[in-house]
Amino acid sequence: MAYIMEIVETSKQPVLAVRTTTAVENLPNIVGPIYDEIVGYIMANKQEPLGPAFIAYYNMDMENLDIKIGFPVATALPGNDRIEAGFIPAGKKATTFHKGSYGDVGAAYQALSEYLVKAGYEATGVAYEYYYNSPGEVPDSELLTKIELLLR
Repeated sequence: MAYIMEIVETSKQPVLAVRTTTAVENLPNIVGPIYDEIVGYIMANKQEPLGPAFIAYYNMDMENLDIKIGFPVATALPGNDRIEAGFIPAGKKATTFHKGSYGDVGAAYQALSEYLVKAGYEATGVAYEYYYNSPGEVPDSELLTKIELLLR
């Protein structure tokens, strides 16, 4: 698959999210309920999610992923005991889109990593995946995921 990659500069983005650790095979069991919890909290505060759902990956240990599951919001909201108020940091990011199964997203990461080496950039190790649709809405072949790597 051919990927279109670019370097972008973004502003700080307020989010509401839940940070947790899990094994990769457990992601399908926890992601939906956490998204539902966050959306309920946002709507109870008379707002709506500003953009697509995301997962931030702070490591790539498939048995013990350190992740943040959340949504961007238009204005900063307070968190609660479980949901954290925070930000996606401002700065340079390398991005690409992957169309297809989540199981095949590794190819996009590989292409983006190769692009960074050639372009002379270094990733911080933090990756964001934004989900523009879900397996409940479209076939796996039509899933659209934006991958964003934070840069040093």
